[in-house]
Amino acid sequence: MSERVSPTKGNLLALQKSQTLAKKGYDLMDRKRNILIKEMLGLLDDVRMLREELAKTYKQAYQALQEANITLGIVGDIAKSIPVDNGLSVTYRSVMGVELPKVSHDVEYVKITYGIGHTNTKFDYAYKSFQKVRELTVKLAEIDNSTYRLANAIRKSQKRANALENVVIPKFEEDIKYISDVLEEKDRESFVRQKVIKKSRNQ
Repeated sequence: MSERVSPTKGNLLALQKSQTLAKKGYDLMDRKRNILIKEMLGLLDDVRMLREELAKTYKQAYQALQEANITLGIVGDIAKSIPVDNGLSVTYRSVMGVELPKVSHDVEYVKITYGIGHTNTKFDYAYKSFQKVRELTVKLAEIDNSTYRLANAIRKSQKRANALENVVIPKFEEDIKYISDVLEEKDRESFVRQKVIKKSRNQ
């Protein structure tokens, strides 16, 4: 029995309205969670493939760098002539209120910015391989960040849905039942009194 809710018709109507809203809120949270899970599952397949491809590309790139070092000596000074890449930009798209990053990268083809007389094809291949590593890393960073944000939003949605389903809605149901029972009992008592009064008047 609730001790916090006064058993009046006004409170009963207010609780019934709140219960309806809570049920709608639960349905929305459940729908949001399902949409976010579907979105994340699609990304997880991409993450797995990207990680595998990135690991393979890294291996190829470091192998190519090692071969360049063997044939040219340490190529650190040559690599310094390669310009820093500043071609990244980040925008966001919203999925059920969750902001997911979209990383854009201006892909540049291999540009020879170092003296070709001091290098060879092995160095060129290493350079090209690390450019591919960069492109895959950008894609993986975007997807990893998106899956993290989605997982966090799913966890919050699940927590709110559970609170509505297991705490809020049952409490409304308990209070509504309590008030309804009290009001029904009052109606029965009122009906009995009226019958007694009517009977006494007829005697």
